[in-house]
Amino acid sequence: MWPYAFPLLAVVIWAGNVVVSKMAAGAIAPAEISFYRWLLAALLFTPLALRPMLRNWPAVRPQLGRIAVLGLLGMVVYQSLAYYAAYLTTATHMGIIGSLTPIMVLALSILLLGQRLTAGAVAGSLASIAGVLVVVSSGDLGTLLKSGANTGDALMLLAMLAYAVYVILLKRWGMKDVPALQLLYLQIVVAVIALLPLYLLTPRVGLSAANLPLIGFAGLGASMIAPLVWMHTVAHIGPSRASMFFNLIPLLTAVIAAAVIGESLAAYHAVGGALTVAGVLLAELWKAPLRSRRAVAG
Repeated sequence: MWPYAFPLLAVVIWAGNVVVSKMAAGAIAPAEISFYRWLLAALLFTPLALRPMLRNWPAVRPQLGRIAVLGLLGMVVYQSLAYYAAYLTTATHMGIIGSLTPIMVLALSILLLGQRLTAGAVAGSLASIAGVLVVVSSGDLGTLLKSGANTGDALMLLAMLAYAVYVILLKRWGMKDVPALQLLYLQIVVAVIALLPLYLLTPRVGLSAANLPLIGFAGLGASMIAPLVWMHTVAHIGPSRASMFFNLIPLLTAVIAAAVIGESLAAYHAVGGALTVAGVLLAELWKAPLRSRRAVAG
């Protein structure tokens, strides 16, 4: 029972962070919250990770180029696009679009890593894409065809694509000689360095009583507590069972957004969210390879 409380805590924090991203729109500039979030996380992680990382420097040094790419994709591009998306779409839309990530990762794994195409991957992808189309069209596919997707929804799709590429590169490169905590810490340092010029060159709102709690939640909760809890989860119940909890994020995001910022829920949210999550579950659970099915049919 208790081991499953940890992944639930992590996904609740991450779902809450989607709502925090929406709350940050107008309270603080995207470049500001991105920079302050990772700066706070870097300061908090330094006592835990700096000395072990320096002791492991011979293993870390050859991987610095790859770590920089991961930090740029996973911390800078992904999160910055999400903060800009929050100005133009709802937290509920962001949560449901975000649930498309496992399907994106699966598609890229098939294309780039040679993973076998399964019946579940095909059926799940179609269901998830249909679900996202229902959401971004607000339940009216005709309007979507005429006017295109909301800019915020499009930015969120790009953000999730960047994160999917991040996951694929992390799988391909491995970097087993760099422990997970050190790898996370170094990516956060990369994010701070990369975001500093953007922070200095763009207009800033400044710190205030309204935005400090948002920075605190993003920097402490979503960037430190949730990753540490997730690492504990993966170590104890395995990555496959842990990943199933990600399917709760769109539901939790919608509930938190409705409770905290008063976002209204419509029938198309339920339909689109259900289709997207069902698609992910199909892809994860239906592992029959297509080739075997064709061979049997022949």
